[in-house]
Amino acid sequence: MRDYEEVSAFLGEWGRFQRLVFFLLSASIVPNGFNGMSAVFLAGTPAHRCAVPRGANLSGEWLNASIPLELRGGREEPSRCRRYRLAALANFSALGLRPGSDVELGELEQEPCLDGWEYSRDVYRSTIVTEWNLVCEDDWKVPLTTSLFFVGVLIGSFISGQLSDRFGRKSILFSTMAVQTGFSFLQIFSASWEMFTVLFLIVGMGQISNYVVAFILGTEILGKSVRIIFSTLGVCIFFAIGYMLLPLFAYFIRDWRMLLLALTVPGLFCIPLWWIIPESPRWLMSQGRYKEAEAIIRKAAKINGIPAPAVIFDTAEMQDSKPQQQQKAILLDLFRTRNIATITIMSLLLWFFTSVGYFGLSLNTPNLHGNVYINCFLLAVVEVPSYVIAWLLLRFLPRRYSIAGTLFLGGGVVLFIQLVPTDYSALSVGLVMLGKFGITSAFSMLYVYNVELYPTLVRNMAVGATSTASRLGSIIAPYFVYLGAYDRVLPYILMGSLTVLIGILTLFLPESYGNSLPESFEQMLKVKCFRNGQQATGARNSKKSPKILVTPM
Repeated sequence: MRDYEEVSAFLGEWGRFQRLVFFLLSASIVPNGFNGMSAVFLAGTPAHRCAVPRGANLSGEWLNASIPLELRGGREEPSRCRRYRLAALANFSALGLRPGSDVELGELEQEPCLDGWEYSRDVYRSTIVTEWNLVCEDDWKVPLTTSLFFVGVLIGSFISGQLSDRFGRKSILFSTMAVQTGFSFLQIFSASWEMFTVLFLIVGMGQISNYVVAFILGTEILGKSVRIIFSTLGVCIFFAIGYMLLPLFAYFIRDWRMLLLALTVPGLFCIPLWWIIPESPRWLMSQGRYKEAEAIIRKAAKINGIPAPAVIFDTAEMQDSKPQQQQKAILLDLFRTRNIATITIMSLLLWFFTSVGYFGLSLNTPNLHGNVYINCFLLAVVEVPSYVIAWLLLRFLPRRYSIAGTLFLGGGVVLFIQLVPTDYSALSVGLVMLGKFGITSAFSMLYVYNVELYPTLVRNMAVGATSTASRLGSIIAPYFVYLGAYDRVLPYILMGSLTVLIGILTLFLPESYGNSLPESFEQMLKVKCFRNGQQATGARNSKKSPKILVTPM
């Protein structure tokens, strides 16, 4: 039985059909960049202090002295969660006593913010923090909000792989687009933090499902050389475009409800794509639906202006493949042999620790020195050259060394931040950008690497499962940021150490460079043998398609 690449070879690598699929699937990822990092601004915590009601009967001097000072970041600043007891201050004010000279402020009794808080509007006009007072005793809800979004992402990673393997790539792709856009819109009408968080969790389910399925659909339709560009420069750069647009939207729209509305609208432009983007012929073949696969291939030939062969699938091929058509994959198939189980476990760890570094650095944006909007934009911009470098590495160097090298760069630089003096804030920000560059490059290569390791029957499930592991990392990433409130360098020490550790583990994974996508579990095992030096199959594949073909682009 011929595989999809052999059947569709007459279409070429970069015809009008491939360009259409490439750019439309890439464009469908832009809203993911909005939603993936929107918590940076939706859940931003502005400077705040206890509110003092107008009827407190305090003189101007006592009003200014009503908030005690506390040491924070090496400087004395007004307390965020405490104030002096207003009843005592009102008595002192009525007696004409002056703070500091007549009354020693350090000896006065304090109380919590019984009348709410006053929030600075220098950075944000409103966020969910100011809407529902998620500060002081309730400040734990802020990282939990982001973590629950990533819990949704975790659930979506797990179920999207299995659903699209069973029901098809296209239907699940557009279903999850609808979930992401629809529930983002419903968030605008949230009446409580609990309602917002539940909806945010569902948005996370749609966000990652859309990303994973679009990625798989593109890699299964496009040829080998274009597949690499799509996986690194296509999907990832369009995600970065959405990420870059986020701080621009947030800068001009500083109310969180209006910002959500603005970020929801682009999702509506994906609706017409239903009539343009096709189902994966490779998936249809794996399900025995050869007539549908043939119709898509013939339509692609027509779009490319290439005559299709009179017979694409003959009767003998379809009959010979019938025993495999009914085969259904389950999650345990990722562990069915010792070799596959080893690859899967190591891949899960790789995705988990890389995700901790990527999302930890991204979500830490508000804690960096300088303007939060500029820092977020720079962290998004640095992803573009990282994707270009990842693409070049994937074309010319083995996968293991490329991923391990970028992880060593990102983790090593982040570890170095602890040695930078506090006064050199610009250097610290620069190191964070460089660390984000290395970790992002590695992260973008993981999808390509994973796709090349697993056969068609479980490929989407494998990517979904390893993405699930990465989301476990993203769930705990907000708490790495939270640790920064107690020790500025502790998050960087933890993230840097974990990143370097997983870089070492990567060197023990099998090498897929130069091989065609496996169609069966038997071919997947040969990838394992290729790493161990048994290169018979690898040599045959290399003759057909040496290393990575140079793209017509």
